[in-house]
Amino acid sequence: MSRFKVYKWCTWFGEGRTSLGDEPKSGRPKTSTNEENTTRVDELIRCDRRMKIREIALKLEIPKSTVHEIVHDTLGYRKVSARWVPKMLTEDHKLKRVEISQRLLQRCQQDNGDEDTTHIGVGPGGDFQANNNIFDNLITGDETWVHLNTPETKRDSMTWKHLSSPVTKKFKVQRSAAKVMATVFWDAKGMILLDILPQDYIILRDVKALKKALTAGWYSGSFFNQ
Repeated sequence: MSRFKVYKWCTWFGEGRTSLGDEPKSGRPKTSTNEENTTRVDELIRCDRRMKIREIALKLEIPKSTVHEIVHDTLGYRKVSARWVPKMLTEDHKLKRVEISQRLLQRCQQDNGDEDTTHIGVGPGGDFQANNNIFDNLITGDETWVHLNTPETKRDSMTWKHLSSPVTKKFKVQRSAAKVMATVFWDAKGMILLDILPQDYIILRDVKALKKALTAGWYSGSFFNQ
């Protein structure tokens, strides 16, 4: 606070002022920010959570600044984006995941408590071999769409330069519309199979390719199938 403001406040308190708050001001009182408009704004927002400030102002015929004050200050609304989730799981999906997780946990607890417990897996050359760790015999997979042409991003093309160096140009390139489905399977030791599915093929082809990869050699490195 400046020295002038300190002198000003000392003068006011010397004249008998006891409050630090703003004193009532003269002038026209607020007419838009009232209980009726607050209720109407709240009803509109509850009917349509995506309604914009401008749309509310046009519908109620009140200033946008008043609507903004009612929405943010009086009603305490904050406009946020929905949380992005990769997949929508139903209650059955969630229960199934819980059941599978509980069974895996029980198997792990049995393995830790019983050293004689063994599991059968496929070894190099397609031979079956025993393994004491259940996680060494678990295979998981995932799939994703891959564009045939993915251009370099602006950040990836950044280069070091001096102030006197000429400005480099980079033309905007769109990703190709054509894309293919890529599936990958891996276990505790790394990737087993990477497969690019041709158009109109289903995931059942990858199951056959996975069996082929396991027979050819489980731990011989990545297996690429075309």
